[in-house]
Amino acid sequence: MIEVKELRRTFGPVTAVDGVTFNVEKGQVLGLLGPNGAGKTTAMRILACFIRPNSGTASVCGHDILKDPVGVRRVIGYLAESAPSYGEMTVASFLDFICDIRRIKGRARKQTLDRIVPQCSIDSVYHQTIETLSKGYKRRVGLAQALLHDPEVLILDEPTDGLDPNQKHEVRNLITRMAKDKCIIISTHILEEVDAVCTRSIIIARGQILADSTPKALKEEYKCSLDEVFRKITTQPVTA
Repeated sequence: MIEVKELRRTFGPVTAVDGVTFNVEKGQVLGLLGPNGAGKTTAMRILACFIRPNSGTASVCGHDILKDPVGVRRVIGYLAESAPSYGEMTVASFLDFICDIRRIKGRARKQTLDRIVPQCSIDSVYHQTIETLSKGYKRRVGLAQALLHDPEVLILDEPTDGLDPNQKHEVRNLITRMAKDKCIIISTHILEEVDAVCTRSIIIARGQILADSTPKALKEEYKCSLDEVFRKITTQPVTA
């Protein structure tokens, strides 16, 4: 469902993504792991058509990110690292606004909101303005907008950032339930999250892929915890 071919993106003298290539299939939950500045968020922004690569390309459900960015946006749900929203809007009015953008109308809109609001556990804040919400609730509203149109592909940048332990558990369970019908990419700094929800993990450092395997296989290969695997791999020299 996702094909990434030799993506490269620079910001001035800094190479954020350097020849990244990978594919993701339906039913997979791919965890993008890496230290700060590794290129994870840049790669996700390229896939979501927020920025263009300097070279290379990718396709999402057959839509090329360069030739058909609107087609890509229709089939993905994207939760950005700092999900933008409108603080003066209530949660209800914001999700109505997203429904307008996604052209979800009439009975379908009511059915969608009736499904998503409890699914993301935002019932209790539904009529509050977004600026009054905690970081955790803002994150859940961001997740709700990504799920409204029941996308085939989910791109979630730090989906549990700011959530308390119970909320993290709920979101991880939600990702696991959705996984069989979707293709999901998440980035996270929480390695226990990778163990909990990811069927595959890619470790990136300095814009390059250093490992691509299942969490279980990585632990067996290195004969240590995923935390230690991550430390060993990301401190290795990257070939030019």
